Amino acid sequence: MNRYAQGPVILTRKRRSPLKLVFIFAIVLAVIGLIWAGYVWWKIENTNSSRLDGTSDVAIVLGASMWGDAPSPGLKERLDETLRLYREKRFKMIIVSGGLDRTDYKYTEAEGMRNYLIDQGVPAKSIILENKARSTYENLLYSQQIMKERGYVSAVIITHQYHGMRSKDIANYLNYDHPQLGLTESRTLQMKYHKPREILAYTKWKADELLLWLGWKKA
Repeated sequence: MNRYAQGPVILTRKRRSPLKLVFIFAIVLAVIGLIWAGYVWWKIENTNSSRLDGTSDVAIVLGASMWGDAPSPGLKERLDETLRLYREKRFKMIIVSGGLDRTDYKYTEAEGMRNYLIDQGVPAKSIILENKARSTYENLLYSQQIMKERGYVSAVIITHQYHGMRSKDIANYLNYDHPQLGLTESRTLQMKYHKPREILAYTKWKADELLLWLGWKKA
């Protein structure tokens, strides 16, 4: 029989298995995740202290964990940077921001920070307590409310270097007026833990920012 007389040959497309599609999707997500993580890491590494010229109305010291009745070594680093800038007259007042770590603790983060600063010679009248915040967003939100109540406009946000980028991003979202950063490097915190954790924290913040913008999350 003539092989050309057999009629047309119908070609069918082979379907990809659902498992293969899931695998491809997972690979794409992993690549996107790696690109995002690399971008955030780059932003973290390239965030530096502001060039502080003149005197700002307030410093906002972002809280960190207490060790019992005293600030943890990491929190002391932020406070020591606050003391250095205060003695250089970079701001007039200090807002210490942070709530209660544990119900069995005697002091909130803000109270522990105030006590440390007073022990180092800062007058109590120069320190304002913000005792409610449980996150960086709340640190800056509640401190901003204090600033508005007292007529303060300019602020220096004091924290660790790895935390500066997210802090300023949140301050910009809250419409701070040209927020400045006073950042310190840490000699006590493990950066191999804290910087990867900061990538996750920044990613969560960007998701929260979207929800806030859409009105699906309360400020």
